[in-house]
Amino acid sequence: MTALLHHQLSGPADAPVLVLGNSLGTTAGIWDGQLPALERHFRVLRYDHRGHGRSEVPPGPYTIDELAEDLVALLDRLGIGTASLCGLSLGGMVGMWLASHLPERVERLALISTSARLGPPERWTERAAVARADGTAALTEMQAARWFTPSFRKRAPAAVAAVLAMLAATPAEGYAGCCEAIRAMDLRADLPAITAPTLVVVATADPATPPEHAEVIATGIGHAKLELVDDAAHIVSVEQPERITSLLLDHLVPGS
Repeated sequence: MTALLHHQLSGPADAPVLVLGNSLGTTAGIWDGQLPALERHFRVLRYDHRGHGRSEVPPGPYTIDELAEDLVALLDRLGIGTASLCGLSLGGMVGMWLASHLPERVERLALISTSARLGPPERWTERAAVARADGTAALTEMQAARWFTPSFRKRAPAAVAAVLAMLAATPAEGYAGCCEAIRAMDLRADLPAITAPTLVVVATADPATPPEHAEVIATGIGHAKLELVDDAAHIVSVEQPERITSLLLDHLVPGS
């Protein structure tokens, strides 16, 4: 059964739709730096995965298929037949599933800080257990070091704190269920089925989904364009907002 997803629509009502998917442990707020520019060209649909933000929190474990089917159900309820998709980390995993299984629904695809197979499985089992036992706030210190470079943490503590607050507010069961979805996920065999024009973006200092993961995706899709972003870690949309905005506009608005 699909979960009801909290979502926000903004931008011109008659513009093409762009869906923004967030990472594990965050909300749609990670796209605040890109939103003003994207709204000039798109009807922007931001949403929170099941178990995140104000979306429903069914008991886990979840699967990537279920997370993607939640999004498809949301698009159907809103009467959106086709859209471009941009996803960061878990949002990118959902984007890969949707673009490979329902290619007719996806106009263009942008995959940021993500992976088609993110092991080892034990890591996700352990993280799910910590979330359920101690709450997601117990994970903030560890994730701060994976999500942002040391220099950004020093020069932008308020921005870092805002993203970590998203993690601390994520329901424990929702976070754990999504950890279990990532644990079981392997999208590598699905990549050749992606036909939408695809941009793959990775931060060179990302310890969570390092550049070799992006290379696997780009190679598997075959026609994807790979872009590296320096001086950033996993949540690159927050750490390098102008660079990500520029890359997205170049890819999603040809000729912009």
